[in-house]
Amino acid sequence: MAREREKAKFDILDKIMKERKTRNWTEYTLSQRAGLPQSTISTWYRKDLQPSVASIEKVCGALDISLSQFFADYQDDGTVVLNDEQKELLTVWDRLSGEQRSSVLQMLEALQKKG
Repeated sequence: MAREREKAKFDILDKIMKERKTRNWTEYTLSQRAGLPQSTISTWYRKDLQPSVASIEKVCGALDISLSQFFADYQDDGTVVLNDEQKELLTVWDRLSGEQRSSVLQMLEALQKKG
């Protein structure tokens, strides 16, 4: 029963908002990239509605993540599942010097702002 209560804590709307804000996207930007009406996304928040699985898939497509990555914050054992590309990125990251890591972060932040 405690596990059921724990599962209820995952907030889909909050996750979408965090992913969107991480990318510095407005609701409009997300709607355009996901192929959803902006009013649909706005209504989810205004009326506290849960999006359909089909809508979540569209949002994930826009965010360039899989459904499993979207729900990765909630794994039964608390771990995050990484795809091969993410594993490779972390492997390369581990080989970088502190100065190189700082440069990569600056570049990524600049790319993110271009959004």
